[in-house]
Formats: sequence, structure tokens, C-alpha cells
Amino acid sequence: MADTIFDRIIRKEIPARIEHEDNLCLAFHDVAPQAPVHVLVIPKRPIASLADVAADDQELLGHLIVVATELARKLGLETGYRLVVNCGPDGGQSVDHLHVHLLGGRRLGWPPG
Repeated sequence: MADTIFDRIIRKEIPARIEHEDNLCLAFHDVAPQAPVHVLVIPKRPIASLADVAADDQELLGHLIVVATELARKLGLETGYRLVVNCGPDGGQSVDHLHVHLLGGRRLGWPPG
């Protein structure tokens, strides 16, 4: 897998406004937010896309969701939020490193795109 901007953020080569870090993942504010709160939760182990996950990634994927939920509480999103995982170019994925978008802080419309 090619080195991505997220790999460079994980290695602290590019600064980011970090909300959470542990041995499995990193969560930081998006530099081009689509909502008042827009945090990306990324695994430290590179997985290019949701299409590339395997059965043994189940625990890691669950961890990403739990971290996103805890951050939603921490960031005051009591009235609601959205978690989004884009997959592939037609799904809107722009960085080839799996990531969960945590969006909130305003009413989010549907359909999203």
C-alpha cells in the first residue's frame, strides 16, 4: 500500500489537531470540515479501504466505532451525529487509508450525496 497523508499524520510528520490516540487508532479534526464537528478516526495499521477488510479486522473495526462514539459524547453531540465510511472512488473515498468520519454539530440532511 502506498504511503498516504494519514500515514504521515500517524508518524507525526504532518501536524493534526488530535482528539484521541491509542495503540490501535488515531482521531483528529478534518482540515476541510463538512460540519461544525468533523473528526476522522483512522486505524494505525494501514487498510486501504473498507473493501479490503477481513474477518480478523473485526475487533479493530469495532474499536474504531467505539472510539467515534466516545468522541461524539466528549464533543457534545448529544442531539445526534453521523458516522460515514466512504469506500472506493465512486463511494467518495479520497485517501486510500480506511477512515471513519464523525460528523455533527448541525442537522444533517438525507440523502447525503
